[in-house]
Amino acid sequence: MNQSQGNTDFIFGTHPIIEAMRNGKEMEKILIVQGTRSPQIAEIVGMAKELQYPVQFVPIEKLNRITRKNHQGILAFVSPISYQLIEQLIPMIYDEGRTPFILLLDRITDVRNFGAICRSAEAAGVDAVVVPSRGSALVNADAMKTSAGALSKINLCRVDNLKITIDFLKESGLKIAAVSEKTELNAWDNDLSGPIALLMGSEEDGISEAYLKKADVHVKFPMVGTVESLNVSVAAGIACFEILRQRFGQK
Repeated sequence: MNQSQGNTDFIFGTHPIIEAMRNGKEMEKILIVQGTRSPQIAEIVGMAKELQYPVQFVPIEKLNRITRKNHQGILAFVSPISYQLIEQLIPMIYDEGRTPFILLLDRITDVRNFGAICRSAEAAGVDAVVVPSRGSALVNADAMKTSAGALSKINLCRVDNLKITIDFLKESGLKIAAVSEKTELNAWDNDLSGPIALLMGSEEDGISEAYLKKADVHVKFPMVGTVESLNVSVAAGIACFEILRQRFGQK
């Protein structure tokens, strides 16, 4: 059964979810009540693992807050977009004679920030936005609206392990540039014009330490005011257009 809550479409019950997945519906995430067991639940978990859909085991109260109907211990949020595979996109970009420009988002959870980031990314010519399958904002109606349609145009990739994806990008010839306040190096003092993956961190605590260590360069944007940091969507927009500026400057 299709429902809507908080501008997010969802379905519940084992049979509707199985049928939706068999018919190619993409899921943002699947919530299963802790301790719920049945052959149908096991089938859904297996399909979700194969399709790389996030699955969370939660208290029954969480599902009851979303719907009061008979959810059978399972509920799935339906994605309004189709995800792409970063492993397929990078070779395609090179084959087309273009220089890859990727945006990596580490735990961006606010849907409006996420939508705004994707809007700036699409305008700056980013080839793909990569998000981890857990700990990221849902792609829902609020995100779509804030992106001003960009989420329907830009490639969005969801990955299980961002660290593995960073390694893949480095092996593919991309420089990993982390936007971080933990550096003295300004973005425009670095060559960001080649194949690049821009890494942005969460609203609360920035980029995870494990990902910072994998970055080839750490950059920041100097500020002359009294505030200590920028909103992540603003910082992402500035960073994307600095890369675009450097690319134009080479022509």
